[in-house]
Amino acid sequence: MTGFTQLPRLYASPEILPPGGQEALCPMPAEQARYLGTVLRRTAGDTVRLFNAQAGEWLASIADIRKDKGHFRLERPLRPASTQPALTLAFALLKRDATDLVLRMGTELGVTRFLPLITERTNSHRVNLERLHAIATEAAEQCERLDIPEVCAPSPLATFIGAWPTEHTLFAAMERMTATSTRTLADAREADGLLIGPEGGWSEAECQMLAKRSFVAPVSLGSLVLRADTAVAAGLALMGSGLRSGTVLSQ
Repeated sequence: MTGFTQLPRLYASPEILPPGGQEALCPMPAEQARYLGTVLRRTAGDTVRLFNAQAGEWLASIADIRKDKGHFRLERPLRPASTQPALTLAFALLKRDATDLVLRMGTELGVTRFLPLITERTNSHRVNLERLHAIATEAAEQCERLDIPEVCAPSPLATFIGAWPTEHTLFAAMERMTATSTRTLADAREADGLLIGPEGGWSEAECQMLAKRSFVAPVSLGSLVLRADTAVAAGLALMGSGLRSGTVLSQ
């Protein structure tokens, strides 16, 4: 993609950009028309990149644009379709800015499903899923991945644990960990998950519940007590490059 990395990169749903790029003209969503025309001052003939996991990434030109509508004209494929290895990040809901940061960092580090949790020490129980999906989409556009992570509605910790597929490991970050596990984050495989607790840490009852589950692997993120958003970044990084596909591109 040399020569195209500075072009605007926009997510296009499969309805707009179908697999194979069969449609020569693609409709331009209203928010993208406003962004391209008003913010970036792009006009007909200017080029952009469109992507999704099913169609891959395409070079496209602006066929027409005005206020909140327009069309793209597909020019040629730039990258083939591909998917990220499945990786769930379950995390106790944080305050708004910290939750936003978790979505951005997690998207950059290969998370395919975000699952906010309600725990005994969760400070915030409210979340705007549409807004979080927009943040994940923006992060995917920036970091060169083709798919958009799923953002689930918040659920209680006990409900999440009860529904977890037992054939996959759930790595649980534990402060001042006393329990030991033979599994480490470096052993993570596709469809495993990372569990991060609230700023106040897990309650004693929650620790006991996690300890009883054979699929839960308690792990330490080091001797220092980390902020929850920092723990997300550290944990995902330690899970290793084997879970993430593609090449990291400089911005």
